[in-house]
Amino acid sequence: AIYLEYEGDKNNNKVPDLEEIGIKYLKGDGDFRSDECIELLKQADVVVTNPPFSLFREYVAQLVKYEKKFLIIGNVNAITYKEIFKLFKDNKLWLGASIHSGDREFGVPDDYPLKAAGYRIDNNGRKFIRVKGVRWYTNLDYKERHEDLILYKKYSPEEYPTYENYDAINVNKTKEIPMEFKGHMGVPITFLDKYNPDQFEVIGLGISNSGKEIGVKPYKEEHKLYRKNIQKRGAVDGDLYMITNGEVNVPYARIIIRNKRL
Repeated sequence: AIYLEYEGDKNNNKVPDLEEIGIKYLKGDGDFRSDECIELLKQADVVVTNPPFSLFREYVAQLVKYEKKFLIIGNVNAITYKEIFKLFKDNKLWLGASIHSGDREFGVPDDYPLKAAGYRIDNNGRKFIRVKGVRWYTNLDYKERHEDLILYKKYSPEEYPTYENYDAINVNKTKEIPMEFKGHMGVPITFLDKYNPDQFEVIGLGISNSGKEIGVKPYKEEHKLYRKNIQKRGAVDGDLYMITNGEVNVPYARIIIRNKRL
């Protein structure tokens, strides 16, 4: 494994030329958990990278341990990881400014199997895949993060049902957060794309053990049986759910918030 070391522009052309970039060889395979990579990390002011998604929790934990500023790419569902969500709640981590939807293209090695839903090979034979649901994760602040989300909808119990096992209303889209509602609200995890910590407080995450920690009640026995036997779906205590037209309705992961301005 190698790493590159750039010490600045030496010929005043304002471009990092090949002769200005030093190629250094590592003793190991470049695993971020190795001693030599940790020593390099200690020298860094800001870390910008695309870590392995399967080791995302461990990688972020390392950055936090060494108190590094960072801007890294991860899957949007990493928001629901207990360790990652706690950083969001404690205002130590947030989503970056430039990716809020869609998928992104990544270059892959020549021997990488092209099994993704979207991929291409360019004119030079280089392989690329498209990955859905990626976001920038960062602890670098920026102006847009403190812009208010404009609210226009009014609350009605018909449009915003209350959960069966937690005192909060369900909101299906971030843009539909009711402007005058003072209580707790369950919003999609993509709410964090628009989250302004000056406007909203994050209470918790309404799934599994994270839900239990904020007071989400277990399934009522009759609802659990209906979920398992009739709907043939899982029934995890701690998950938020509603009763809609007599049926158990479990929305995808919800973040519980409240409007700090009310």
